[in-house]
Amino acid sequence: MPVSQTIIIGAGLAGLAAALRLSANGHRVTVLEAAPAAGGRCRSFHDPTLDRVIDNGNHLMMTANEAVFDYLTEVGALDRVRIGTPAAYPFIDTVTGQRWTVRPNAGPVPWWVLMRSRSVPGARLRDWLAGRRLLRARPDDTVADCIPDATWLWRRFWEPLSVAALNTAMHEASAQLLAATCRLTFARGERWSRPVTVRDSLAATLIDPAIDRLRSRGVEISFGERVRQLHRDPTGAVTALETSRRSRAIGPDHGVIVAVPSWNLPDLLPDVPVPEGSRMILNLHFSVPGHAGHMPPLTGLTGGIAQWLFCREGLASVTVSAADRFAETPAQALATRIWPEVATALGDRSLPLPEYRVVKERRATFAETPANEARRPGPECQVPNVFLAGDWTVRGLPATIEGAIRSGRLAADQVIDRAM
Repeated sequence: MPVSQTIIIGAGLAGLAAALRLSANGHRVTVLEAAPAAGGRCRSFHDPTLDRVIDNGNHLMMTANEAVFDYLTEVGALDRVRIGTPAAYPFIDTVTGQRWTVRPNAGPVPWWVLMRSRSVPGARLRDWLAGRRLLRARPDDTVADCIPDATWLWRRFWEPLSVAALNTAMHEASAQLLAATCRLTFARGERWSRPVTVRDSLAATLIDPAIDRLRSRGVEISFGERVRQLHRDPTGAVTALETSRRSRAIGPDHGVIVAVPSWNLPDLLPDVPVPEGSRMILNLHFSVPGHAGHMPPLTGLTGGIAQWLFCREGLASVTVSAADRFAETPAQALATRIWPEVATALGDRSLPLPEYRVVKERRATFAETPANEARRPGPECQVPNVFLAGDWTVRGLPATIEGAIRSGRLAADQVIDRAM
């Protein structure tokens, strides 16, 4: 069935990426977003306590993320990210204060693991070689099934990498998803492993430029319009959208891309299977004027609760992935408990607790387990004129910014193919 107009439900990164692909190919596009602004789980807002714009969470991208760089190029925002060149990942043990930096070498042969100046203190060659089991992981294997957990390498490299990449504890996280991440990055060498962070905010880098580009192409973007129901005919095709404002008819030449989180899809398409469960990410933002300027944009933390510290002028933000155990912990208790780790990384453990903001993204990603990997649907959902987008749909990739953008493009490509 030819499609000449597409309605996209959701203005997160997946929905925006789909709208960009379709509008660039001459399609008429309408984007409906329930929230008052775009971004979804990749958003920014002004915090009155800190009196500055902060992100709901911290996101690390890497130079291997080709879809991210294509997206940034299309929206004219390449200059809004910082790329660590050459690739270097500083770490600190927040208990002992020991510091080291992981420095991958150029090329796919990882000789850097043999050098004390580039590798993880205490890691032995046989510990690294055990990682080969990860690259041979079976569909049902967890990360803990493949990598020994009683080594320095586990605590100082694999655990912070895996928990951050998959937002799922290692004893239940999909080994194949972590292996896919490693194949795209560290296994290809330094050029593909460089850390990429935003200069200002997620919105200023990834969201606002996309909205501007879409509007310049005539794309209709309606905020505060929640889609409540999809009306379907006897064949299963969607014939109308019931929103919080009105009913929108879906003609025979219309397509629909549903770009919502997996846990929201059953409200619209209850007969489409989705991954089960979600995992929380905890973020704490500390106001540290005069104390973060000397810090690199990204530092790995081991020995404590947080996994990664992100710094930009006057702000130190930490991320705790797979953080469901802290869902009911009061903000003050979390800040008091985690601040010493941040102060240690900043170089002065005696620093008093500053102003802070705690953000609990209770459903940040789906649970990235082997069982859920098998439930990821891809862009098609067996509804004739509906396609799916979202980081949870793309098989073989973690639920990241890269996955979200790829998912939107895959769904858009399905629409384009149907229109030909």
